[in-house]
Amino acid sequence: MSDRLSIVVVEKDRERALLIVDSLRASGDHEISVISEQSGLARRISERNPDVVLVDFANPSRDMLEELTLASSPLERPVAMFVDRSDDALTRAAIEAGVSAYVVDGLSAGRIKPILDAAITRFHMFQAMRAELAATKRALEERKIIDRAKGVLMKARGLDEDAAYALLRKTAMDQGRKVAEVAEALVTAAGLLS
Repeated sequence: MSDRLSIVVVEKDRERALLIVDSLRASGDHEISVISEQSGLARRISERNPDVVLVDFANPSRDMLEELTLASSPLERPVAMFVDRSDDALTRAAIEAGVSAYVVDGLSAGRIKPILDAAITRFHMFQAMRAELAATKRALEERKIIDRAKGVLMKARGLDEDAAYALLRKTAMDQGRKVAEVAEALVTAAGLLS
């Protein structure tokens, strides 16, 4: 946590909130705000748009976890969650919701910084994996469209597969478009004509 971070701490107990804030201040010059009221949590966190959310719940309920998911946008920012006790279902729900670090009975001043560092690192790792997965899915969909477009050209013009792809590629270059865009337009047009 060497860079200055905007951190929202969700904690209703004043003493525990002060412990967390003091520990975070000791680890760097961060912009820290505390939300003590759990009602309207989604709106309050959204208004602050923090880099990281650190949550401390004595015993989270499923409803509170859902509110936290809406509030913290775990897919948009790291979330570290400290709980006093938990069960398998809540742990699984927290991880599935995208919580980057879920720590049971672990709130102590000395552990906050390393756990927050781990949550940030884990978040960035999963964010990179999600981006890679999205790019792979997009490439696969483009490949399917290109194959269908080649099939249309092979049937309509009597071309072999290499010649059909060469025609798609030449058309894309001539029009300053991607091969997948030209292929999609061809497949759409062929669908309208059949």
